[in-house]
Amino acid sequence: MLENGEHFFEGVEKLLEIWFEESSNSENDLRNISRSDWENVLSHVNCEIISTSKNDIIDAFVLSESSMFVSKRRWILKTCGTTTPLKCLSLLLKLAATNGFTVVADLFYSRKNFTRPEAQITPHQGFTEEVTYLDSIFPNGRSYCLGSMNLECWYLYTFSRSDIKISPEQISDGKGVESDSDPDQTIEILMQDLDPETMGIFHKEKFPSAHEATLKSGINTILPSMHIDDFLFDPCGYSMNGINEKGEYMTIHITPENKFSYVSFETNVALSNYRKLINQVINTFKPGKFIVTIFANKCSLAYETMKELEVEYSKGSHWKRTDMQCCNFPSYNLLFAQYSHTDKKGDNL
Repeated sequence: MLENGEHFFEGVEKLLEIWFEESSNSENDLRNISRSDWENVLSHVNCEIISTSKNDIIDAFVLSESSMFVSKRRWILKTCGTTTPLKCLSLLLKLAATNGFTVVADLFYSRKNFTRPEAQITPHQGFTEEVTYLDSIFPNGRSYCLGSMNLECWYLYTFSRSDIKISPEQISDGKGVESDSDPDQTIEILMQDLDPETMGIFHKEKFPSAHEATLKSGINTILPSMHIDDFLFDPCGYSMNGINEKGEYMTIHITPENKFSYVSFETNVALSNYRKLINQVINTFKPGKFIVTIFANKCSLAYETMKELEVEYSKGSHWKRTDMQCCNFPSYNLLFAQYSHTDKKGDNL
């Protein structure tokens, strides 16, 4: 995008995740939706499919603006720039219904605050507008803002069909609706003010292929079990999806221009401790500041990590935690933490 003759690209993504209730027919599967139907869905978002990878559990799509993941009853769309993911919701719900999924069990829509919100397109010109749009489809949804509304913040909209009542005793014991559900977790690391030398790797004049950039940066070592599908944009920019045999995914998107550098990392890999992973990611990209969000239900291995990250960073660390908030939902817990570097040397938390 050009604004007053100055190039700018919004790296901050809009993340939409929907879980449908189990279908009575075991053969029903969102992965049965055709590529042409997905292309039609994405035309409402203003992005296109670049490449795909798949295994027996999950299909992954690298898009012109970020990624999409499809499994049997879960759909994830993550898009950057001036895309309009909420505009595809009506068509998506119709497609899901024709494939046997008529009831949304859970919906999550989230994003960091935009660098230049004035450049966004309706219905994404502000979180209030996004909430109004979502409320028109999901009347019982709830909206939240974590962090500082006048500085750095992270917006969240949730909808859950669960109407099971849980007593305070069940919640404190870690029992209740989530005790019978599958373990589920997602960690996002949203990074800004990246190291210019590291960002230089993701310019085609430096490395002509995505594979070379992946190896040089060390992205392939972050979660070695992942089968990587990567893409390097011209003249710069990078996207990758990774999937493993467990059906877990990983995705990284990089806007490398120095004036508005941005990197996002996301995975649903089940780990009992995310601190090592967080350290590996921030040492790979060397941000000046970053946000971590972790969603986990109480039967997830990641649930304990939330308690650990509530403890302040280790003594002597160059990272300063500037904000931290925790939220308890009926089925999930959420941790939001924000860090800034005191001297940009890129060491551990």
